[in-house]
Amino acid sequence: MSAILSLTTTTIHFKVIKNSTKTLLPSQLTSRITIPNSHQHSAPLFVPEVESAVDTLYPEFRAIDNLVARNTSRVLKAFQNARVGSHHFGGCTGYGHEEAGGREALDQAFAEIFGAESAIVRAQFFSGTHAITCALFAFLRPGDELLAVAGAPYDTLEEVIGIRDSNGLGSLKDFGISYREVALADDGGLDWDALEVALKPQTKCALIQRSCGYSWRKSLSVNEISRAIHIIKSQNPNCMVMVDNCYGEFTEAIEPPMVGADLIAGSLIKNPGGTIAPCGGYVAGKEKWVKAAAARLSAPGLGVDCGSTPGDIMRTFFQGLYLSPQMVGESVKGGLLIAEVMSTKGYKVQPLPRVPRHDIVQAVQLGSREKLLAFCEAVQRSSPVSSYTKPIAGLTAGYASEVIFADGTFIDGSTSELSCDGPLREPFCVFCQGGTHWTQWGLVLGEVLNSL
Repeated sequence: MSAILSLTTTTIHFKVIKNSTKTLLPSQLTSRITIPNSHQHSAPLFVPEVESAVDTLYPEFRAIDNLVARNTSRVLKAFQNARVGSHHFGGCTGYGHEEAGGREALDQAFAEIFGAESAIVRAQFFSGTHAITCALFAFLRPGDELLAVAGAPYDTLEEVIGIRDSNGLGSLKDFGISYREVALADDGGLDWDALEVALKPQTKCALIQRSCGYSWRKSLSVNEISRAIHIIKSQNPNCMVMVDNCYGEFTEAIEPPMVGADLIAGSLIKNPGGTIAPCGGYVAGKEKWVKAAAARLSAPGLGVDCGSTPGDIMRTFFQGLYLSPQMVGESVKGGLLIAEVMSTKGYKVQPLPRVPRHDIVQAVQLGSREKLLAFCEAVQRSSPVSSYTKPIAGLTAGYASEVIFADGTFIDGSTSELSCDGPLREPFCVFCQGGTHWTQWGLVLGEVLNSL
């Protein structure tokens, strides 16, 4: 926009200042800068429902800003302690033996941020499910039992565990590892009474899924995870605790390893990648078990000191991790806005409006296939990438039901960017997440409401 500079000049009077080398001083000079505004009569950016919700959410948004500052401070300190430098951003090829220290510095910083003894952060993890699988195979051996303590796990783990047949491709069940789960309580939280008596001598690993996944349930706070770990260890001290940390990173000021989790795992195209990391995942926790998970990623004997990260990927890992508290904060604000707006329109939401958040996922129960499709189509139309396309529901590897994804994202499948998805099954819930600023969801919700 061009600016027109208009000066209204008056007579300039000077006065003499004695005993000074500066004898002349303008005593009066007025100017006026005029910038034409061609948008004075433009329509409001947000629909009234969004405007009203934003006005009521100021205290919650302010609290999130404080959390972002606290988590950013922790990340900054870890980067400084690891002496992160620009030489760590260089890529490497082949075996990765000529890597310039970036892997070690990134692992060190990541471990400190999450309160872990050790961490492995690698591009070779191609999804959160892959990282979680490596962690589970680190713990479990034939004859052991895996216990899921937060109800059924996320859909993509069903074939890993053997809940759905993997056709002999190497599920835990194929290796003689049994599985049980503790159903959720009626309120959607952990069933504490059932958990008190759930452990058996052969239970080698307890799996805690922090986020809701595709279930209509509450996501778990780190304090709840801490309580669950205490109950598990009091029954069977030899049982290891594995936390699926996807979608939960930086939504609180503490992380599961700080309260006793033996391992956590997740994806870098979710929270800790800060919308910048193009791929990858992580495992963090007790050093012994991180090494065991690394052996599943590569091979026994190769450890963590191998694997190339070509091009500019290492820089994006560092930069994305540094930005992730801020990106997560904006995503949480977006979730609060979705809950506020959609609940006022009569839809059930999980989490409820204005309650503390423990992951970045906001679920909305739409009640019909048609509304689920319409919601996702509206989000796709409002996306910066492939807005001209129409998302089509279909079968996707790892999922039992048809799923629809709306993800006009710069990183394919990134859920730290604004996106939504949902399985086409009762009660037809859409799961929303991501966004680099809450205003993105503010704009999208107008299109969503018009579509519904």
